[in-house]
Amino acid sequence: MNTDRIIAFVMAGGQGSRLQPLTAARSKPSVPFGSRYRIVDFVLSNLVNSQIQTIYLLVQYKSQSLIEHVRKAWTISPLLQSQFVTVVPPQMLSGQHWFQGTADAVNQNINLIEEHRPDRVVVFGADHIYRMDVRQMLAFHRERQADVTIAALPVPLAEASSFGVIAADPEGRIQGFEEKPASPTPMPHDPTMAFASMGNYVFDTEVLLEALEACRHAGETDFGQHVLPRLLRTHRLYAYDFSTNRIPGIQPYEDQVYWRDVGSIDAYFDAHKDVLGAEPAFDMFNPEWPIFSSNYQGPVAKLLGGEVRNTLLGAATVIHEGARVRDSIIRRETVIEEDVELDNCVIMDYVRIGRGARLRNVIVDRHNMIEPGDSIGFDRDRDAERFQISPGGVTVVPMGQLSYYARDVRDANSRGRYSE
Repeated sequence: MNTDRIIAFVMAGGQGSRLQPLTAARSKPSVPFGSRYRIVDFVLSNLVNSQIQTIYLLVQYKSQSLIEHVRKAWTISPLLQSQFVTVVPPQMLSGQHWFQGTADAVNQNINLIEEHRPDRVVVFGADHIYRMDVRQMLAFHRERQADVTIAALPVPLAEASSFGVIAADPEGRIQGFEEKPASPTPMPHDPTMAFASMGNYVFDTEVLLEALEACRHAGETDFGQHVLPRLLRTHRLYAYDFSTNRIPGIQPYEDQVYWRDVGSIDAYFDAHKDVLGAEPAFDMFNPEWPIFSSNYQGPVAKLLGGEVRNTLLGAATVIHEGARVRDSIIRRETVIEEDVELDNCVIMDYVRIGRGARLRNVIVDRHNMIEPGDSIGFDRDRDAERFQISPGGVTVVPMGQLSYYARDVRDANSRGRYSE
């Protein structure tokens, strides 16, 4: 049994500008996903399921929503000091500035590495939807006697400019690394694909500490742009092929190597389609590798009538007579009134869809009231006057007033909109 001491840094400070307006009041990792999760839950679940339970979540932009989620959902064990998920904002211990990049974020918290004295440090991003057994990557790292290992995945060449692109030999030894190149280098055996970094790293601790010290002296801040290209000249860097990672409990109909960058509205919207259907590409139900999230204590969903097809329902959702809901995600404490039509929508928490409203290809963020009879997703010009529309044609209704809860009847009479 491997007895390495490992700590994890999760980069959860992403601004998520391409996910506006969903990131207007929250960071990208705290954006809701599916019927009950946040994006950050996927990386944290992968680490915990991989028995890596000393986890520091480095936050920065609009972090309060993420901090509250972690406080409520990610208490592992108050009794064991080495098992925790804790939020770390910029401490400014070495200067009056926020995190300037991925390497600088770890550098500003180098005292945590020195305190734990781990054998290896895992540095992962918090922006993707996937399952991964990190222990398999660690085993690869040890077998190759690597100093640094980078998780990588083949991606279409046309999309590779958004990633760090790796050139590696058949054993995985990295020969070259380009951070977000304008003209990515294709894979030798497939000119239509490039080997892309997933932004997930394993470092031998001493190598990381030396590299961070060199960064400080050189005024450098980023792993992809600065640290990895320099280490490539002097150390053993390997690429771990994520497509070889195997998770227990994956069904035959699933995408066996599922990984999605949900950094844009269209990518985020499309990823929701992957969790729907009788045989989804990414089945959220896997008792052998669960995705953990908040332990909501409210009631189950209530279906009073209507027609619901190929839809996930969050807890405490209420669907009334005559409603028709198809190919949609409905999160918790949402109320769908009579004669509503929803087609291919993502409806977030605490939303009320008024009687007779029609929505198609729409994301409705939290705390919203869609007025009775309203129509969204059918007239692009009219929608553009009120909301943001993605290049793929997804209309996004931004977050409403935080004080609004669809099933909160305490002040229903004062609003005059409904009673339950």
